[in-house]
Amino acid sequence: MSAFFDQYGFLMVAIVQQALLGMSLWYPLMAGQLSLASIGFYSLGGYIAAIMGTNPWFAPWREALGPAIYPLQWLIALIVSALIGLAVGIPALRLRGIYLALATIAFVQVLNVLVLITDVTGGAVGLFGIPQPFVSRLGYIWFFGPLLVLALIFSARLTRTVAGRSFMAIRDDELAAQAMGISTTFEKVRAFVIGCALAGVTGAMSAPFLNTWNARQSSFDASVACLAYVLIGGARSIWGPLLGAALLVALPEVLRPLKDARLIMNGVVLVVACIYLPQGLAGLLASLRRPGKEAGHA
Repeated sequence: MSAFFDQYGFLMVAIVQQALLGMSLWYPLMAGQLSLASIGFYSLGGYIAAIMGTNPWFAPWREALGPAIYPLQWLIALIVSALIGLAVGIPALRLRGIYLALATIAFVQVLNVLVLITDVTGGAVGLFGIPQPFVSRLGYIWFFGPLLVLALIFSARLTRTVAGRSFMAIRDDELAAQAMGISTTFEKVRAFVIGCALAGVTGAMSAPFLNTWNARQSSFDASVACLAYVLIGGARSIWGPLLGAALLVALPEVLRPLKDARLIMNGVVLVVACIYLPQGLAGLLASLRRPGKEAGHA
């Protein structure tokens, strides 16, 4: 059993980590907003943790706080990401559809340029030697696991609140939501900020997990991967990001015997899922469970 965890521990933690990233994008989608900014806030949170973990200026903090430096990094990443998300979201969320997606992509690109020209972030090389709180990579499940549980509980309760129902009303018909007195701009910004805060905390946890941090963490490919987790898993279910991440992160490992051909198979799976699973994996599981319930009632 220990050999199994040694071999697949990193993969297991990576699935939970990527599920959190997908969930950070799920909140804006819950309000009908196609935002690709999550990966930018993920990068921002990672840089906050990496700088606090390696920069000599923070050495007294690290010595005084010890392991408590990690929750402090998460808190700072959450606050900074939420504030910047608010500043970005108020003007950007006046846009809709593909225009909003382009605006959020532009934000990520601006952030990348700032990272590359700033000395404290290590420029193009990035930051290395980030302190490791765990000997084994599987130990990081104690970082990401509780956060995922909290995010799922929060999401489940959110869908039953006035705010959550407002998000879903905007997603289904924004004009009708406005007619019912919902402040659509406020609710869209709120959903966006929640996603930004979660992405920032996930990035802060990921910096020591990966032991290095650079501009490649916020590439366009990473943004598309986050979107794929939600769409393949199911954009209308709180379990969608977890299911999508489990499939898309584990698939390259499962197909490793195919060598380079596994990249082709990965694309084929994505295309098939998009065509035949419009509600994602969560929708498929729900449809499989429904006939059993109907048979029980009969």
